[in-house]
Amino acid sequence: MTSTNTDRILQQMFQRLLNLELEGEVLEKLAPVVDGVMERLRSELDPETVQGQNMMRALLCSMVAHGWGMGMHPHNNPGEDMEGHAVEVRVCKDILMEMDDLRSLRYIKKDSDGRVKKALFEPDQNMRIRKNIDAILSEVSQRWDEGD
Repeated sequence: MTSTNTDRILQQMFQRLLNLELEGEVLEKLAPVVDGVMERLRSELDPETVQGQNMMRALLCSMVAHGWGMGMHPHNNPGEDMEGHAVEVRVCKDILMEMDDLRSLRYIKKDSDGRVKKALFEPDQNMRIRKNIDAILSEVSQRWDEGD
């Protein structure tokens, strides 16, 4: 692979826009995608034609889809932002969950309505996650009681 500045540019964009520091493994996955698009653009793109404009749209959409797919995998995301705060993920309408908790999830059993009936985490994470879930449930029940 030829030497490009893609990895540095990606790192800066993630730092500036998302306040996240990308790990080397993730950069190694993303940089070739960007470089591949650039190589293709260099040889075949004519922005003056409809075909060239559609090719540009298709390439940008494929990059967005690829990035979205990588972002959906919790092991491709850091657990903390650059300031040391835990990265939280919305797991449903009302609940945010820390990325580390999401990574430690190993098994979910759902009922016939699709609701989570049972969740198993890595053994060393169970106590910490149970405390987090108990705190969330306690907060929800307090708000529910206040609403009555």
